[in-house]
Amino acid sequence: MTIIAPLDSTTAEGGVASRRLARLRAHVAEAGSVTLDELMSAMGRSSIAFAILILSLPALTPIPGPFGLVFGSCLAIISLQIIAGFRRIWLPQFLGRRQVSGGTIELMVRYTAPLVARVETLLRKNRLRRFAGPRAQAFLGLPVLLLAIAVALPIPFGNMLPVAALVMIALGLMERDGLVTILGLGIGVIALGSTGGLVYAAAWGLGSIVGP
Repeated sequence: MTIIAPLDSTTAEGGVASRRLARLRAHVAEAGSVTLDELMSAMGRSSIAFAILILSLPALTPIPGPFGLVFGSCLAIISLQIIAGFRRIWLPQFLGRRQVSGGTIELMVRYTAPLVARVETLLRKNRLRRFAGPRAQAFLGLPVLLLAIAVALPIPFGNMLPVAALVMIALGLMERDGLVTILGLGIGVIALGSTGGLVYAAAWGLGSIVGP
């Protein structure tokens, strides 16, 4: 497995996440493809915040395939590790060895980098730190799990709000910005309510078609 070296903070402009996304994009352009394990390494395998970010972003990318299901499942596994109090994360082999093409990574970075950059403009390091530190992270497992399930559901355009919430939570944790983390949780509540409404409407519509 090729390990993508963490990006030196002095080699690029922008926030931490933007720099690492740029580093990942450059690496994949040369390598051609990466595994999910390599993606985790690129974003800092010991950091749950980076893992949440890199596994959320593909769901926003307009590419064919069950990417919401795959990456949502990975997020669900990570959320269970957060609940269990893990400080380092891992993926089962059948997921960790899954290949992601360079074209997919290119599209992901191109479409999501502007969103990441916008959120980074809101960040203030160590603002309300108690709401974004290691202790606070332990309470985020359940919200991340519910949002991961929402991302994995095959609902057209239904994963936009859940992914936006996950991105804000992840970036808030990275910079220890408790206010952005709280805002991410607020968006998450709205996202889960919206997803629940869509699921209910789909179930009601299916029931009316099938009949008693």
